[in-house]
Amino acid sequence: MTQPIDIRRVPDTFRPIRVLDAYSCIGGATKGTNRARNAAIGRTYPRLIAPTRAALESTGRPYVMENVAGSEVRKDLRLCGEMFGLDVIMHRYFELGGWSAPQPAHPRHRGYVRGWRHGVYREGPYVAAYGQGGGKATVQEIRDAKGIDWSTDHLRLREALPPAYTEWIAHAWLATLAPTLEVAA
Repeated sequence: MTQPIDIRRVPDTFRPIRVLDAYSCIGGATKGTNRARNAAIGRTYPRLIAPTRAALESTGRPYVMENVAGSEVRKDLRLCGEMFGLDVIMHRYFELGGWSAPQPAHPRHRGYVRGWRHGVYREGPYVAAYGQGGGKATVQEIRDAKGIDWSTDHLRLREALPPAYTEWIAHAWLATLAPTLEVAA
């Protein structure tokens, strides 16, 4: 597909800086360089949502984009693990292009996320599926909490969307499509 949308390259500030940290044992020079670079540019991300939206809209087909609170994604749907009986609180927002779905009810959270927060350790029914240490979830706990049984990569598991979210969205989309196809969803 030829894309008429101007999608710019990532600015030079996002390119990695290569540092030769020779003969310095455990990499103190590299760490210092990284700290200086991070203070200089901060944690910024390229603004890709608007061009992605424009590209998706140009196809004329329905689409779904997902992101976190504070992103530029329209908040057409907000999903949480509690809506699906999962042991993880992971609020995510979904922009629905070319179709709509009802917002499911958000049940009250059953308690705390287990682990250390602000110097206080709390017990709770949810696992902290982010970071490591301090009571954060193990690989198996994240797999169980999110319903993911095909990966053991801790970082990717922490970032992964629970499949129940997109399963619900797919059922909602099929339900909107069913009348045009004259089938049951």
